[in-house]
Amino acid sequence: MRADARKNCDQLLAVARTVVTEQGADASLRDIARKAGVGLGTLYRHFPTREALLEALLRVGFDELAAQAGELETSDSPGDALVSWLRDCVACAHEYRGVVALMVAALEDTESALHASCVAMRAAGTRLLTRAQTAGAARTDIDGTDLFALVGALAWLNDQPSLAPRADHLFDVVASAILTERTGQ
Repeated sequence: MRADARKNCDQLLAVARTVVTEQGADASLRDIARKAGVGLGTLYRHFPTREALLEALLRVGFDELAAQAGELETSDSPGDALVSWLRDCVACAHEYRGVVALMVAALEDTESALHASCVAMRAAGTRLLTRAQTAGAARTDIDGTDLFALVGALAWLNDQPSLAPRADHLFDVVASAILTERTGQ
């Protein structure tokens, strides 16, 4: 990629990160391009769809969570590792308000720009869940898809002004329901 094109792409991502964090996944692409100091055509050359832009924004966080899951797979406490990863995953999904619905839909849509990232996230969580289940630390009647759904539900809570103050408490309730060794907080 040419240096000027790389600069435009980096600027678009930096501005998009701020705008999408403030306004949510439905933020105006025209506003993002304008605030980045480029034309709408330049935005679409780098990111042909809204999903492609969101995937680029989410990829960094998702890659970090995948790496974290790999490190947590060797921790002494499989249950604590699962809860730690789950908390960070919910925070990542919540960072960009409104992205949860796109993430859930992307699991089934192989054509979605978000598909590979979301499948990788579900796989990372599934490995941690399976490890906790094998150790007897997590209930065995849930799977990686259930865990991914819980991430979406918990991230959604933070988007609801009347429920956001309860989000941490409800996270603890859900974590206690997943783990067999944890009591209510």
